[in-house]
Amino acid sequence: MAAFWQQRGRRQENGGLGSVIDGLGSVFDVLLANARLVLGVSGAAVLAIATLAVKRLIDRATSPRDEGDPKAEQKSLEESWQDLALIKTTPKPPKKQRREDLSEPLLSPARPLVPGEARDPRGCSAPLGAPQVKSSPLRCLTLQEKLLSYSSQLAVPEIQASLIPQLARSICTQLQNFLRSKCPELPFGRFFLSGALLDGLEVLAADHVHLMLPVVLDAGLWSLISGEDTVVRNPQHWMIKRIDLGYFPRGCSPWDRFIVGRYLSSNVLNETLHKLLVASINWPAIGGLLGCAIHPVVASRELKLEVKHDQVELSITLFPVVEMDDKVLLAVPPEGLVENLWLESFYRAEVSRVKELDAGDSGARQLCLRILNGICRSQPSLHKLGGSPVTHVILHLSDTASDWAEESLADRFQQVLEELVAYLEKGVLPSYFNPKINLFSGLLEEEIDEMGFVLYRAMSEPEVLLK
Repeated sequence: MAAFWQQRGRRQENGGLGSVIDGLGSVFDVLLANARLVLGVSGAAVLAIATLAVKRLIDRATSPRDEGDPKAEQKSLEESWQDLALIKTTPKPPKKQRREDLSEPLLSPARPLVPGEARDPRGCSAPLGAPQVKSSPLRCLTLQEKLLSYSSQLAVPEIQASLIPQLARSICTQLQNFLRSKCPELPFGRFFLSGALLDGLEVLAADHVHLMLPVVLDAGLWSLISGEDTVVRNPQHWMIKRIDLGYFPRGCSPWDRFIVGRYLSSNVLNETLHKLLVASINWPAIGGLLGCAIHPVVASRELKLEVKHDQVELSITLFPVVEMDDKVLLAVPPEGLVENLWLESFYRAEVSRVKELDAGDSGARQLCLRILNGICRSQPSLHKLGGSPVTHVILHLSDTASDWAEESLADRFQQVLEELVAYLEKGVLPSYFNPKINLFSGLLEEEIDEMGFVLYRAMSEPEVLLK
C-alpha cells in the first residue's frame, strides 16, 4: 500500500501527468468496449493491438525507474521498439467497399489469346493439345424416366427366380403324394402352383407362392348359392349346397364328412388339412430330401408353410379350391360365425385379361401394375390396396384410355392415381368382372381415409411415391 501512494505522489509531482494518463486509459477502455459494434470483428482486433502497445509505452514512461538497475534504460528502449514494431506489423482492416467499386472488375484484364493457344480455368495458358474439361449441366429426370428407373430396381435376383419355383414344385409333389396315401378317399385334383412368379406377370419378390388343392365335386350332388341370397349379403362369397339327399343320402359323396347344415364347410375342411400339415406329415424328412427346412405355421388361420433354404426363404400358402359353373372358389371364409362361405377369386381372369390387352396393343399395363404393386408393398398404409384392387382399376381405365404404349406410361400412371382417389372417396371399387362386388368392402373406414389421403397428396407430385 505504501508503494502505491509513493507511486501516486511521484505522478502528481510530474505536473498532473498521472491524471491525464488515467483519463486516456478510460478513453481506451471505452473505445475497446464499443469497437466491435463500430468497426466489426477485424477492426476491433486491430484497434485492441494498437491500444495495447500505446498503453505499454505510457505505462513505462510514467512508471518510476529502478535506479539500481544499470540496464533499465536499455531495457525500456528495447521494449519500446518491440511495441512500435507490433503497431507497424499490425494488418490494416479491409477498406469498406464502395458502391462504385462493384462495377469494377475483380481481376485485371487478361491478355488476348495467341492463336492456337489454350487457356486453363485459372487464367494460365495451357499447352497446345491439352484436353478441355467440359462441365455437364445437371439434368432433371422426368416422371417417365423415374418410373422406368423405379421399375428396374424391382428386379428379382436370378437365383430366386430360378430356385424358388423348382423348390415349390418339389414340395407340391411331396404333399400330393402324402395326401393320396393318407386320404385316398378324398378326390383331390392335381395340385398346382399360382402367383406372379409362375403366371408370367412381372413379379416383385419371389418370396411367396400359392399352392392350390383342387376339390373335385360331383355336379349332380352339389350346387352353388350366391352370397347375395345369404345372411352375409355379399356377392363375392358363395355357399356350396348338398342336394338330392332323398335320392343320394349322405355318404354318397366323399366330401359329405365336411358338411355343416347341408353346406360344404370351408372352415371344417381347412381345420382337417391343418391338423394333417402340423401333426401327420414328416416335414424334417421331406426337408432333408429337398435340402431345406420346412415348418408348418401352427398359429395361422391359413394353411401356410415356411421354407428356409441356404440361398432363399419362401412362404407357401395352401388353398383348397372348387371350380363350378365357371366360378373359382377358395376356402377363405370371412372372420365371424359364418363358416360355410367360399370366396370367389378373379385372379386367373385378371392375369388372362391384362395379358390379352397388352398383347393386343403392345401396352405397358403389366409394367404399370408392377410399379403400383411395388409402391403399395413399400408403403405400409397402402398394403391392402396392392394386388387385385390395383389390377381392377387398370382394367377399368383400359376401357376408356386407349394409349397404353410405354411412352405414355407417366400419363397412365397419373390417371390410375386419380382413379384410385376417386374410388376411395366413394368407398366403392366395383369389380371389373362383377360390378355388384365392392372390392373395398373388407376395408375399414379409417384405412380407406388414410389411403385416400396418401394418394391425394401424391397426385400433384407423384415422385414422392417412388422414394
